[in-house]
Amino acid sequence: MRILIVSGYFYPHITPRSHRTTELVKAFSRQGHEVVLLIPEFEADYTQFLIKHKGVTLKNILTHYERQFLSSDSRWSILLKRIVGLLFEYPEIKYYFTLPKVLRKESGYDLLLSIAAPHSIHWGVMRSMKKKKKPAKKWIADCGDPFMFTPLLNKPHPFYFKYFEKSFCKKADYITVPLESAKAGYYPEFHDKIRIIPQAYDFDEVKIKTPYTPNKIITFAYAGTFIKGTSEPGPILDFLINASVDFRFIIYTKQQGLFDKYISLLGEKIVLKPYVDRYELLFELSKMDFLLAFEFTTTIIIPSKLIDYSLTRRPILSIHPQKMDKEKFLQFLKGDYSQQTVINNIENYNITNATKQFIALAAN
Repeated sequence: MRILIVSGYFYPHITPRSHRTTELVKAFSRQGHEVVLLIPEFEADYTQFLIKHKGVTLKNILTHYERQFLSSDSRWSILLKRIVGLLFEYPEIKYYFTLPKVLRKESGYDLLLSIAAPHSIHWGVMRSMKKKKKPAKKWIADCGDPFMFTPLLNKPHPFYFKYFEKSFCKKADYITVPLESAKAGYYPEFHDKIRIIPQAYDFDEVKIKTPYTPNKIITFAYAGTFIKGTSEPGPILDFLINASVDFRFIIYTKQQGLFDKYISLLGEKIVLKPYVDRYELLFELSKMDFLLAFEFTTTIIIPSKLIDYSLTRRPILSIHPQKMDKEKFLQFLKGDYSQQTVINNIENYNITNATKQFIALAAN
């Protein structure tokens, strides 16, 4: 099968959407499909990747749009970025205008798979799906989180973006989301197009430390992004300052500035580390006594890191940082994991199963 994948992120970026794209490309290649990948012009050498994964053609001919169009970090510049981003989805909205020009040169595919976020990837693909000339026989729009009904924003997207969302949902043959409850994040008239294909991994690449041996000082970790108003670290760190238990809290993050005032207060109890490769991270996390995850106040989305954590076979402490169950946290700090979060049917997250589902939809 000839597959065209369009994504705003790819290896070596460390984001959920980069992981999604990378794992699918690798798995389709292993299964003998011909894959053409359209991604932005990242500064990366893909020579070895292309040698290892046969049948993959990489066209990094898009522009990577980030909200760095103003170099100044002044208060006014930051405010302007937020306003322009909120009102116009700038600069990601540029995909809406640039993608049709790129896709006009592509044709003869069995499947076009567009991967969001940003959702403007779908909007740009939508504009290329003309009746007389389409790049592919089937178009599947893969969504990590919803757009118009996302619960992660303090302010909702302006109402006029619903026309972009409804237009792409109308033209796509299928819309794929990671879990059943995510359907509530989309307009009801398109629910019949939605299929569930979870986040997935190549289980053969997952290596963990076995057997697990408890750390001399209880050690736990968090890996990922902190979101204002949803998963801010402050309440947890304030709680830990007064905890009468010795511990080591290891945090893999790019937002190290959030912890400036806590370094002196917690000292060696808190350890900040940069992001690392996904599979390297899983191995490191498998050395922990337990792992920390943040709950959302919605069932529309589920943190993808819960799947990552489950693969390490370490107990998961899932809490809401703003409504923290302190007693539950203390139990974990004392080695009592009876209230750990468990992800069932882990085989559903095997990348082999995910690609089979996409192929079945394309052939339908």
